Amino acid sequence: MPFLHGFRRIIYEYQPLVDAIMCVVGLEEEHGSRESRVKNPEDESGLCRPLVELLERETQSEVFLEGISYAVFKVAERGLIYAAEILLRYGADVNFEDPVSYYNPLHIAVLRSRPNMVRLLVEHGADIEKRDRIHESSPLDLASEESERLACLLTLLDLGADVNARDKHGKTPLLHALASSDGLTVHNRENIQLLLQRGADVNAATVDGETVESSLVFLVKEALEASADDAAEIGKFCLKTTQLLLAHGMDPSCCLNENGEPCLTQTSLEHFDLLFPLAVLLIQSGASLSCTYHVNYCWSGYSLLFQRLQTALQQCSDPSHTSELLEQAEVLLDLARVNVPTLFLPPRPELPVPGQDPHPYAQALVDLHNRAIEHGASPPALRCLCRAFIRSHLQPWPLENKVKALPLPDRLKDFLLPEQTYIPKPGWDHFKPQQSQR
Repeated sequence: MPFLHGFRRIIYEYQPLVDAIMCVVGLEEEHGSRESRVKNPEDESGLCRPLVELLERETQSEVFLEGISYAVFKVAERGLIYAAEILLRYGADVNFEDPVSYYNPLHIAVLRSRPNMVRLLVEHGADIEKRDRIHESSPLDLASEESERLACLLTLLDLGADVNARDKHGKTPLLHALASSDGLTVHNRENIQLLLQRGADVNAATVDGETVESSLVFLVKEALEASADDAAEIGKFCLKTTQLLLAHGMDPSCCLNENGEPCLTQTSLEHFDLLFPLAVLLIQSGASLSCTYHVNYCWSGYSLLFQRLQTALQQCSDPSHTSELLEQAEVLLDLARVNVPTLFLPPRPELPVPGQDPHPYAQALVDLHNRAIEHGASPPALRCLCRAFIRSHLQPWPLENKVKALPLPDRLKDFLLPEQTYIPKPGWDHFKPQQSQR
């Protein structure tokens, strides 16, 4: 029972010394509550002498080092820099491990968002890569998990923490940041952005196959099961995070594992009417419309789009919504041709036969398919081929700054960036839950 053993050591061995230190530095602990009597830096400076006098009196105590080391843990939690400096000067162990939580002062400083304390501890020899014995979390892992800890994350990276260090499961700080985000209460986009800017591997995977893409797919599916307001909110986070990851080389069209678990592009097209802004973003960024791992043997974006359109139309009783679904499908096909003028079209998707099948919109589906076939049968214009060629060589997305840097007239630059003129219709810019279709 290590927890009970550690608790007994605190209570019976060095807690009295810790309590005395806490009282001197202005922290009183009674009945499990913490109350600080330190109001400002002037109060802190006035407490330096009493703390030094206490430590001088207690230096011969058998539990002196354990007591002042545990006290460092306590003052780190409250960000009392002056007290930590004095305790460390008297020999406190900067890597002291709390016998109950197994965290050390650096862990707790990160958890309490104390960047100045983080810097002090590291500069005094704290192990910046130290992992706790329960969760295997490093200080950088903990800093990545909450947006309130962004300052600590920046401090740790500035001090040399390994941005791609892995725990025993293969999880990196970037994966910690994605896994802790829910798009509602935890928004880690700035943490994710900072980690990527500092070289986080966007293709890192755990031993169980968890990746940044699988985390996004999980969140996208959460949006489909959420309320309308929550789906829209989760969608905002997913879109912004997807933009960041695409800009750093994430492949959204590669199956998540060898078994063909749906990737981000596949998921967006399987529910394009509910995840329309995500499908638009991925297609505009040049995402492949077939699996980049299994090629066309796995899934075809064109087939997925028609399958979803067929299902959604069958469930639709509102003529205006029917027109919207057909228009959205055509918009996605047109956007796809910007990067791939000649789309890969399967010989014949499974479409209802007008006059024979009971599907109420069989003719509309066939007409849309025929328009796509006719467009694909015509040789693409040379200017469209050139646009696709140039855009492919400017990847990864986003392309705006790269296109602006080209020695071309503004009119040609505008042609290379048709996404800048795309304006979504009302309601097309957010995620919708499945319940909205019921």
